[in-house]
Amino acid sequence: MNEFRQDLVSGDWVLISPSRGRRPHDFKAKKRKRAPKIGCKFENPREAASGGKVILSEPDGKYWKVQAILNKYPAVTKDGLWVIDEEKEGPFFVLPGYGYHEVIITRDHHKAFPDLDSDDAFLVLKVFRQRYRSLANDNNIAYIHTFANFGETAGATIYHPHYQILAIPIIPPDVRRSLHGSANYKEKNDACVHCTQINWEVEQKKRIICETKDAIVFAPYASKEPFEMRVFPKKHHPYFEDTDERELGSIGEALQTALKRLKKALNDPDYNFFIHTAPSRDREKYSHYHWHIEVVPRTNISAGFELGTSVEVNPMDPDDAASFLRDAK
Repeated sequence: MNEFRQDLVSGDWVLISPSRGRRPHDFKAKKRKRAPKIGCKFENPREAASGGKVILSEPDGKYWKVQAILNKYPAVTKDGLWVIDEEKEGPFFVLPGYGYHEVIITRDHHKAFPDLDSDDAFLVLKVFRQRYRSLANDNNIAYIHTFANFGETAGATIYHPHYQILAIPIIPPDVRRSLHGSANYKEKNDACVHCTQINWEVEQKKRIICETKDAIVFAPYASKEPFEMRVFPKKHHPYFEDTDERELGSIGEALQTALKRLKKALNDPDYNFFIHTAPSRDREKYSHYHWHIEVVPRTNISAGFELGTSVEVNPMDPDDAASFLRDAK
């Protein structure tokens, strides 16, 4: 039966529509073209960096595994600004395009996050955390967003595995809705909305895809996209950058397992994953939040109904999606 389901955090409605007749195998990706290593811009990150500068190398030296560089074509820049103020232009509010745009590059040309050794995947998350902590020292920065675009339909213009960090002076609308929704739930129910969802998914046992000692992965009840996944630390933490070593390693293991199953089940589809964490300013305001990672496979196309109403139509029941991914071992 088709159902409208409301997201517990954002309040957004989603139409789960399995009657459209699509089955899990219908979402399998076509065979991907593999870009050659020769001529790849990211084989030598220093040459690809803005100003030739490597911000961070782990480990340092010839045998590096992960490097952070300034994006040569940044969406935001500091441009010599030290303090920024909101201005008005007619009826509109305007801020300078201030911020930092960094690229995190792993060494192996053919190893995306699920293909890395577990130690190297852990190292990627530690580099993310280190850059978060550094960028948060700029008082102009309100939010730090880390994401991966894997594949052309997910927005990747370079095949070599890499990740991006944008530190910006605003809180993005989707994050703001998530913060607002979780704050409202806390006020009304004296509980974390994300912890509530985790506990319910554990009780239901329908949509859990995998879990480790400190992390759990499930298909959201109101999934906007087929095979969408959420990776949560089991313990309540507002801030990704405050996650300790043990938990971070466990979360990396869970994310790798989830992406490996996605790769096997759907023939290596394009996807995005990104971290939702509390804003870097006014930290005392966000104790109610629970940071997490969202994984969104690019298997569906939004059309007129979705674009005109902001109600996403998901032809795959999250229960069936989770079952299909659980079996992909």
